[in-house]
Amino acid sequence: MTLNPFRGPITGPKFFAIFASFFVVIIAVNVVLAVQAVRTFPGLEVANSYVASQTFDRERAAQEALGWTVAAEVRGGVLRLSITDAAGAPVEAAEVTGTFGRATSVRDDQVPAFVFDGSAYVAPVAVSGGNWNLRLEAVAQDGTPFHQRVIVRVTE
Repeated sequence: MTLNPFRGPITGPKFFAIFASFFVVIIAVNVVLAVQAVRTFPGLEVANSYVASQTFDRERAAQEALGWTVAAEVRGGVLRLSITDAAGAPVEAAEVTGTFGRATSVRDDQVPAFVFDGSAYVAPVAVSGGNWNLRLEAVAQDGTPFHQRVIVRVTE
């Protein structure tokens, strides 16, 4: 004869087991989600926000004075970064680097090796469809730093 716990009346111990099992499931799911959130968090933007704020306005004004417009797209596994000046002419910066990755995780981050082709910067990247970010770091010919986060939607 086998014992079936789901048979018979609901007694105090049986009700407590059912009630407690709901809380166990909820707590277990919350722990799994919290661990995933902390594990995939990409980290801080700056080590000390107060120190970074001391030069923010000056750096922003210098960057805006450049008059650059930035656009990026991915086609055929190639990231194409266009930087144009206020007149719409292509800009060849003294230095262009950046990190290309997902907005929510650092697992897929890549550092593209940009090459200027006369009109834009191109670099091969390994991507799949979805929302990507290019955290661009550039330096103008006059030494002015330029920082921008460019959202890239990949449909491949």
